[in-house]
Amino acid sequence: MKRWRKTLGASIALTIFAIALYSLRKELAGYNFGQVRDALDTVSRTNLLQAIGYTACGYLALILYDALALRYVKRTLPARRVAFVGFVSYAMSNMLGFPLLLGGGLRYRFYNAWGLSTAEIALTIAFNSVTFWLGVVGLAGLALVLQPVAAHTALPLLTSGTLYGLGVAMLLAVAAYLFAAAFVRRSLHFRDWEFELPSAGLALSQVLVSSLDWLFAAAVLWALLPSNTPQLTFAAFLTAFLLGQVLGLVSNVPGGLGVFELVMLSLLPPSTISRISLVGVLMLYRVIYYLMPLAIAAAMLATHELTRGKTRVARAARAASSWVPGVAPIILSISTFIGGMILLLSGATPALPGRLRLVSQLVPLTVIESSHFIGSLTGAALLVLARGLGRRLDAAYYLTVGALAIGIIASLGKGFDYEEAIALTLILIALLPARRHFYRRTSFTAEVFTPSWVLMAGVAVGASVWLGVFAYQYVDYSNDLWWRFALRGDAPRFLRATVGASVLLGMFALFRLLRPAIPDPALPDAATLERVKPIVRASPDTGANLALVGDKSLLFSANADAFVMYGVEGRSFVSMGDPVGAPNERQELAWQFRELADRHDAWTVFYQVRKHNLPLYLDLGLSMLKLGEEAHVPLRDFSLDGGSRKGLRRMMKNVDKAGCTFDIVAEQDVPALLPRFRAISDEWLAAKRTREKGFSLGYWNDGYMTMAPVAVVRCGGEIVAFANLWEGAGREELSVDLMRYGSGAPDGVMEYLFVQLMLWGRDAGYGNFNLGMAPLAGLENRQLAPIWNRVGALLFRHAENFYNFQGLRTYKEKFDPVWEPRYLASPGGFALPIILTNVSTLVSRGLRGAVGR
Repeated sequence: MKRWRKTLGASIALTIFAIALYSLRKELAGYNFGQVRDALDTVSRTNLLQAIGYTACGYLALILYDALALRYVKRTLPARRVAFVGFVSYAMSNMLGFPLLLGGGLRYRFYNAWGLSTAEIALTIAFNSVTFWLGVVGLAGLALVLQPVAAHTALPLLTSGTLYGLGVAMLLAVAAYLFAAAFVRRSLHFRDWEFELPSAGLALSQVLVSSLDWLFAAAVLWALLPSNTPQLTFAAFLTAFLLGQVLGLVSNVPGGLGVFELVMLSLLPPSTISRISLVGVLMLYRVIYYLMPLAIAAAMLATHELTRGKTRVARAARAASSWVPGVAPIILSISTFIGGMILLLSGATPALPGRLRLVSQLVPLTVIESSHFIGSLTGAALLVLARGLGRRLDAAYYLTVGALAIGIIASLGKGFDYEEAIALTLILIALLPARRHFYRRTSFTAEVFTPSWVLMAGVAVGASVWLGVFAYQYVDYSNDLWWRFALRGDAPRFLRATVGASVLLGMFALFRLLRPAIPDPALPDAATLERVKPIVRASPDTGANLALVGDKSLLFSANADAFVMYGVEGRSFVSMGDPVGAPNERQELAWQFRELADRHDAWTVFYQVRKHNLPLYLDLGLSMLKLGEEAHVPLRDFSLDGGSRKGLRRMMKNVDKAGCTFDIVAEQDVPALLPRFRAISDEWLAAKRTREKGFSLGYWNDGYMTMAPVAVVRCGGEIVAFANLWEGAGREELSVDLMRYGSGAPDGVMEYLFVQLMLWGRDAGYGNFNLGMAPLAGLENRQLAPIWNRVGALLFRHAENFYNFQGLRTYKEKFDPVWEPRYLASPGGFALPIILTNVSTLVSRGLRGAVGR
């Protein structure tokens, strides 16, 4: 359902964009592209420098958003880090829109790597959103109150009195926020979240910083306007500017492209500024305020990659290594998308006559025609390849390098467009040294193209088509126009290039539409379990044996030598542990699992993962949550000697006196003993008044029980306790899963079984014995610790009436284990409580088991 909502939202945004383009076409009827160029030529160098200066000041104000947000969550980071994350996040989200998706996602990657919890990051993003709207409402209200008559010029449908009243209401809203920040001391609640209002000083800083941000953003466009517009006051202009920006944001069209321009043309009357002058400066505004900061962000990334490893900057490179792998593919992906847009828009506009004549003297007309056509095809290809870069595909990397090189040559060959050749060269320079970030060896056509990406591609193609139609609106279109080849044949070249690019994108879309559907997850059959058994046997991690239970779906790698075992509950696709199998396949397999969840509009979750794989899950965009610690007993020096093992020696003597013995039943001999094992299991469940668990634990299953040796304790010749064995490859690890004992077993029988297994494992050459998890163990209850850690630590100490967390850890401590942390990798924020519930439901084999025994 949520995926349909996303698709509907993208469709609505595309419809709004199409309507905006159609309205702009009508608004600009009677003008031509040459007049736009003439209008751009009238902008002086002084005005350009002013606009660039205002842009720098505006982005400085945007950086202060994050500085204030970090003060709010009481976290301190170095100023250079705050400046970097603020600049890069806003450069990207301003250009392409989707501030929560792009800006929020980038902030999560940066701040998570720098130690902020998921809750703190969510509060930072929410605080920035509030700051953003405070400036809009406050500035708009001030403009309406101080200059209602001037604002009426921009909004003629409303009277000056109505606009004045609206302005007063806006200022009162901002004043109410400041009043609440100064005098309201209680916490506020929203759903499951509890938060406090900022202090009065911090709230006032929000208003001031946001107002400065919007004033500088408006000043960039104001500086570019012709000086001969005395009828246009700044108050009227600011009102139109703010309304255009807000409507562009609400429309969900990337960057508000088309929507903002239409609002400005509609609200600023022709009597104040000519239409063609306004169109020219609006295009220039896009370049200065949107494209230039994005280019600088990409250049910063390229500088890091090129200087990586050099002695003078080694320290800086090491400091950046925690966050660059996460953000580099995103910046390069967006830069490549912009490169594709540049080629498409260039192909839709006439070439400069002087440059075209120069090129015609060097190469034949065939080269010019081919370069124009190939350039537009390359632009369309870059829109698609950009998505593959964002997903870290190695094939997309190599194809993009080739496409950019072709685009550079085509740009020069079609009309010596050296500006776009330089832009594409800069993108290529940033991409070339970043090969290490694109490690995924998978099919590019199998990638998920989200509604947001389709929307951006649609906007890019639609903008280029509209620009071409506007540029050649006076051309007499006829059938022979398609086949007209001439030096000044810009319109035919535009038609051929547009059709070629559209056909290329259409064929790609059709190919994806006709590909086989992704099957829903299914549980493995007997043949699949036999197929997975060799991979399990080759794994040093004994937890891989959980795949043999048969209660989890299996996702195999392309070479079928690695797999992910997972369950589905609600919107959660939950992998049990890390990917299992060949080490070189695990990274790609984790991405495949992420994409499988994406196709079903689900959350990607990895449960009980090890710390050495955390960088992989951060790359997947997941947050880390410590679940507890796993106990590993080193076996090579294990013995019962020493004072600390006195209790274990006494227990062993008592069980031995009861006439009990320990034995290992070989795998091939287990089927004959299944009836006895089943009787003990049923008796144990009845005595414990509990249900079988699953997912992260095995449960009684005849087929599963026959797939491994079984350790048994016999008393008087009869089996009274058993545990099936998990053996890791290379004898690195030994563990047990299903542990049951009957009523005839003496006290301490399971402890006896554990000790005998450890002694047997030591003699057999195993490295360690895995005693399993101690949930919530090792969580810190410190003031600055993440809220989950603090709650978990409290439960560990005080929730003995519900689950004996401390008792379980204390029991395992007697074997002197080494404790290793285990984590949950999942989306954070509001999704986390639902994900934890879904995981609990999977482990308990149903919601009833999650809330009961």
